[in-house]
Amino acid sequence: MTEVFLLLPEWRRCVASPCVAKGTLSRWSAQGDHGPDVDSGEYEAIRPLIQWPGPSMPVAALTRQRDAGDAAGSSWLRADPAHVRADMATARMLAHGQLGLSQTDCESIARDLKPLFGDAGYEFDAKLPDRWYVRASPDARLPAAVPPDEALGDDLKLHLPEGADGRQWRQLFNESQIILHNHPVNARRARIGVVSVNSLWFWGGGRLPAWVRSDLQLVISDRAQLQALADLASVERIPLASGIEQVLNDAGGEKGSILIDLFEARGEQLEDQAFAVLDSLLRRGRIGRIQLLFASGERIQIRAGHRFRFWRRMRELA
Repeated sequence: MTEVFLLLPEWRRCVASPCVAKGTLSRWSAQGDHGPDVDSGEYEAIRPLIQWPGPSMPVAALTRQRDAGDAAGSSWLRADPAHVRADMATARMLAHGQLGLSQTDCESIARDLKPLFGDAGYEFDAKLPDRWYVRASPDARLPAAVPPDEALGDDLKLHLPEGADGRQWRQLFNESQIILHNHPVNARRARIGVVSVNSLWFWGGGRLPAWVRSDLQLVISDRAQLQALADLASVERIPLASGIEQVLNDAGGEKGSILIDLFEARGEQLEDQAFAVLDSLLRRGRIGRIQLLFASGERIQIRAGHRFRFWRRMRELA
């Protein structure tokens, strides 16, 4: 019987939407089995399902392998395009990734940033509009930094690389901002009222894992790092856009363990396109068990028979 694992955002992000707080998750929370909380973090949530060496996920190397197939033999760092705005006390990132850059824009910006990184001993690459990379030697000491979503809206000084090892990267951060501030691409974007690409965000550093293992039979995800992990573990993967119900119906109840990546889903996408669909499949016997893995550490298990726990009353989640 199929067992489904749902990789979910932090609890607070899920229940911030009224349709989620009052919907299927409310009933699951009341009637399901709550396990002990575990360490918070997106990657800690999937470690029991997918294993790789090292204490963290080398996102840059994984996504580079997915994008270009050339990640082996080097260390990689994401240097994603971002929009930063200064206020009286600090600077805050207000947008990142998908900023509407064309291929020509990327090539123009890369042409001016490459000398800066080349002088520092690195190779800068901006072939994709939302994922930019820095290639380094295999033994390079890359900065530890949070994903851009975690720094979004916050004081950037709290998240920049620290100490002597981080000095070079703070310098590259500042000097790249100077180049981008005066760049013709941003002058054109200003004329048409589009936010500037005035900063880079360094994160996800590391090398491609020597091995990846998993007992999963299927990974459903739109994100490049999970797709790359599935490829390295020889696990079948399909995009989330294929539709959860269609995929599970096609599996015929014999797919074993499935990971569904809903880490970036919010609101109606969670309730209507995931929770309600999976609840229906559970009731119809197409799924044997659903395990909720929240990035904030909460764990809930739901089985079809849990719906008969009528004494456990639903209430709006907080």
